[in-house]
Amino acid sequence: MSVHATARIVADRTGLPVLTSDGPLALRRTRSTGPRLRVTLVGAMSAPLGGDRLAVEAEVRDGARLTVDSAAATIALPGAERRHARYDTTLDVGEDAELHWLPEQLISARGSELRMRTRVRLAATARLVVREEQVLGRFGEQPGTLTTRLTVHRAGRPLLDTGFSCGPGAPGGWDGPAVLAGHRAAGQLLVVDPVYEDKPPEPVSLGPTAVLTPLAGPAALVTALAVDALALRRVLDEARELMLGGP
Repeated sequence: MSVHATARIVADRTGLPVLTSDGPLALRRTRSTGPRLRVTLVGAMSAPLGGDRLAVEAEVRDGARLTVDSAAATIALPGAERRHARYDTTLDVGEDAELHWLPEQLISARGSELRMRTRVRLAATARLVVREEQVLGRFGEQPGTLTTRLTVHRAGRPLLDTGFSCGPGAPGGWDGPAVLAGHRAAGQLLVVDPVYEDKPPEPVSLGPTAVLTPLAGPAALVTALAVDALALRRVLDEARELMLGGP
């Protein structure tokens, strides 16, 4: 039997007036330093499985600061129902608000089929850090079918629309030399900050399979490939320190 579940976070200057979750999605307020609030997503059961419909919604209201992370990797698994699973994330960040969205890796296990969609809406003075990491298969196995899409709008205008597909049934060439070239971990780090309007970051190579690219807006995107999850995280952590000036 498939599971339908939604988790919702609302952060404002006073705290976390809304923190609700059900099914496999459990939200916990965790300790943080400074004025930034912190919420950790804890998996309460195995998910997503075939046919599951999961959603996470986060709203950071004007002037609030929030970090959202997760306690462990998410593993997409095949289920009894021969249908794809969905995992939708919606993020809204208000004026002079800041959101760091830093979940652990998504692992696409053999036989699974998952479609992930992240939609972000930012006010003109909002700041955002988003990290996404996909690991294609557990150790020694082929990946499932994975389709992801990230869309970001700032002040009502498109800032970024990017997607990725791999595994059985994905468009041909996904594992070829022009795309993954045999790598089994892929990720990206997006930073949106109004300070980039006056001084955008310079494009820079972060290694043979990672690059930092300024976007047409006050933002920069790091895209990276790696042989495994550990190597990918190392590259993205170094990029985050470079872009934000600290660990």
